[in-house]
Amino acid sequence: MSDGVTIGLAQWLSRCGDAEHNLSSATGFVAELARRGCGLVVLPELWPCGYDPATLARDARAAAEPLDGPRGDALSAAAREHGLWLFAGSVPELDGEALHNTAVVYGPDGRLAVAHRKVHLYTPLDEGDVFDPGERPTTLDVDGIGTVGISTCFDGDHPSYARRLNRLGARVVVAPCAYETGAESWWDVLYPANALVNGQWWIMVNQCGGDLFGKSRIIAPDGAIVAEAPRVGDGADSELLVATVDLAAGIRDADATASALWA
Repeated sequence: MSDGVTIGLAQWLSRCGDAEHNLSSATGFVAELARRGCGLVVLPELWPCGYDPATLARDARAAAEPLDGPRGDALSAAAREHGLWLFAGSVPELDGEALHNTAVVYGPDGRLAVAHRKVHLYTPLDEGDVFDPGERPTTLDVDGIGTVGISTCFDGDHPSYARRLNRLGARVVVAPCAYETGAESWWDVLYPANALVNGQWWIMVNQCGGDLFGKSRIIAPDGAIVAEAPRVGDGADSELLVATVDLAAGIRDADATASALWA
C-alpha cells in the first residue's frame, strides 16, 4: 500500500429524468478531478436517474441499462482517458427484467473491475419495491491501496456489513450514497464508529440538494473526519472535494492502537 493517495469526491444533485445531462455532468466532474491530480475518483449513488422517492421507480427504470451499455462505455472511456480508478457511484442496472442498484468500478485501463449490487435496500423509502437486492458484500484489489470494499448507502448502516468487509480484508471502504436529511444523525454517528471498530478508511460521497444533505467525507480508521464537503445550505449545490491521504499510515496506527476491537 503506497503513501499519499489523492482522492476526488464529486458531490452534486443529479436531475431526475435527465440521464443524458447527468452523464455529461459526471464525466465533466471526472475530467476536472483528474486535472486536479486525483488518481481515485468517487461519484454518488444513483446519479444517472436522480433520487426522488416519489418518482424513483419511474426514473430508475427509464435510466436503466445493462452494464455494458452506452453509459458503461462512457464511464470506461473516462477512466481510461484519465488513467485513474473510477468508483463511478451506483447506476440502475438492467439485467433481463431485473433492476438493481449497482455500484461500478473501472480501472485505469477502462476495464470494469467490479460491480456491486446493493444488498440492503432502504426500507423507509421503499427501495425494495424498485430494485432487486444483491446477495453479498463486494471487494476488489486496487493497485497501490490493497483490498477495497464497496458499501452502497444503507449497506453501511448495518454494522454487520462493515464487519463482513473487514473479514474480507477491506481496510478501505468506498461508499456512494444518496443519504436523506431525516437520517443525518446516522451519517454522523454510525460511520465514524464503523471506521473505528473495523480499522477502516471510509470514503463517502453523498448527493446534495433537496432532501439529500451532502457532507461527503473521508473518515480515518480512528473515526476522525479528515476531509468533508459542505452540507446543503452551507455552500454550493455541487462540490469537488480533493484530499491527499496516507492510507497506509492510518491503517498502521489503527493496528497499533485499536486492533482489539476487531481481532
